[in-house]
Amino acid sequence: MVKHFISTLLARFQSEDEEGQTLVEYGLLLALIAIIVIVALVFLGPIVSQIFQNVGTNLQTT
Repeated sequence: MVKHFISTLLARFQSEDEEGQTLVEYGLLLALIAIIVIVALVFLGPIVSQIFQNVGTNLQTT
C-alpha cells in the first residue's frame, strides 16, 4: 500500500501537465505531516522514555 502510494506520487511529479499549485499543495501537506509528527514526539517522548527505562530496570534486576 505504501509502495503504491509512493510510486503514484512520484509518477505525478514526473508528468508534464502538472501545475505549480499541485506541487505547493504537496509541500503544504508534507509540512503538516511533519508538524504532526513533531508534536506527537514531543508529547509521547517522555512516556516512551519512561517505558524503556522501566524495561531496562526490570532486565537489570532479573
